[in-house]
Amino acid sequence: MIGELIEKEQISSFKIVAANEDRTQTFLETLKGALRLGNEFKSKTTIAFQTEAGPKRVETTVWSLTDKYLQIKSGVLIPLRSILAIEY
Repeated sequence: MIGELIEKEQISSFKIVAANEDRTQTFLETLKGALRLGNEFKSKTTIAFQTEAGPKRVETTVWSLTDKYLQIKSGVLIPLRSILAIEY
C-alpha cells in the first residue's frame, strides 16, 4: 500500500491536503464497509492519505463517515478528498 505507516496519534502532526485526484465516489462503498467493520466488528482498516510531507497510511478503526470526512478514534477527521487508498 501507498505511504509511510504512522500511528494514528501522529496524524495531527501532519497537514492533510487534497489528493491529486478526488476519488471519494470511487471509495464510497469501501468506506461504508470500513465503517460497518469498525462499528460492528471492531476491525481495523488501512487508510492511505495525502499530506504536505507526502503519502501516509494508518491502520485504525473507522468510527463515523460524513459526506466530507471519515472520523477515527479521538475525534481525528480525515478529509475524503485526501484519501489515496483504503483496504480491509
